[in-house]
Amino acid sequence: MTPEELDEVRCRLEDFAADVFEPFARADQRRWGGVYLRGLLLEGQRKSVEPMAARLGEDGNRQALAHFIATSPWDPAHVRARLAWKMAAAIKPTVLIIDDTGFLKDGDASACVSRQYTGTASKVTNCQAGVSLHMASDTASAAIDWRLFLPRSWDPASPQADPAKVARRERCGIPADVGHVEKWQLALDMIDETRSWGVDVPLAVADGGYGDTAAFRLGLQTRGLHYVVGSSSTLTAHRHDARPHTPPHSGHGRRPQPAYPEPAKSVKELVIKAGKQTARPVQWREGSRPGTGRSGFKRMYSRDVALRIRPAGREIRKATCGPELPACWLLAEWPATEAEPVQFWLSNLPDDTPLATLVRMAKLRWRIEHDYREMKQALGLAHFEGRTWNGWHHHVTLVSVAHAFCTLQRLARTPKEAASA
Repeated sequence: MTPEELDEVRCRLEDFAADVFEPFARADQRRWGGVYLRGLLLEGQRKSVEPMAARLGEDGNRQALAHFIATSPWDPAHVRARLAWKMAAAIKPTVLIIDDTGFLKDGDASACVSRQYTGTASKVTNCQAGVSLHMASDTASAAIDWRLFLPRSWDPASPQADPAKVARRERCGIPADVGHVEKWQLALDMIDETRSWGVDVPLAVADGGYGDTAAFRLGLQTRGLHYVVGSSSTLTAHRHDARPHTPPHSGHGRRPQPAYPEPAKSVKELVIKAGKQTARPVQWREGSRPGTGRSGFKRMYSRDVALRIRPAGREIRKATCGPELPACWLLAEWPATEAEPVQFWLSNLPDDTPLATLVRMAKLRWRIEHDYREMKQALGLAHFEGRTWNGWHHHVTLVSVAHAFCTLQRLARTPKEAASA
């Protein structure tokens, strides 16, 4: 925002900040929280402490801002809970979306930085990785929880621990009880935390980095959640109509156990066997470009196949009572111009769920990419230059607050104002 635009919404911003920052114990924390928030919202290429302080005029106390974000002992979970309550009422979310994003780093002094793969750079590089949980509807979304991923090299209990990184834990303020936890487990932990705040959304959406992990899908299911999660083309499953068979006993040794007579096939093979003719065109949303949709925008279509299948694998078998594996949906996108399907999802939504609903839920993951883009390009999500564990969590929380305020301003516009924006 320009200084003039920020002045126009100053009263709304102050009311919003007073509500979200109510958990702060001290008046100076509430003050500097509001100042930091304004610094994130103001125009500027860098949203780290020093350039923000330079833009904030008489409020630009660099030392106070740095202390607030890196050292001040406030719990970001309290602010996130307050933000989640406010945004749940505004957005009326239908899904929780889980993903992770990279924070590229030149040096190795920041908490949890390591050479690891990140989609931000589409390669293995030096970075931090943050896992986030967003609530979303068709019209809006908000990041409400975060975890900084701690690689095995930073965990003193891991056989892969790096002595130099372990030695930096204390300087980075990493709590002694924090060790390596897989990203999918961090996602489940965040879902548990948001439910403890009273925010309970019944459907989770994630990409194949999470959906390929059977333990993650089982974790969602044991929590009573429906899911639509991405899948790799190589994940194996049986057809829905496949049934386990018990071979005859020869009379010697242990009696044979029920088993599926044919080996599981990849989900790609199952869709190809169903045939390209089974794909159906589905309109899953209206885009942002002018078009012939009801709202005057271009309709977004895809061609999709939906099959009932029974995912295979050791973890699924161990978690299943009886010989028959549980059934779920396999959704595959198969464009008319492609010889093979290009994308796959698994879902435990009810077996009478319409194809259009499956596709719309799977495609709703676009909102988290939209959030990341806004938070990184406009609000300085990846600009934090501090090195501490608490500083990182404080910064991403304040960026989420700034993003939520922008979302509320958009939702408050009339349709005419939104169309002309």
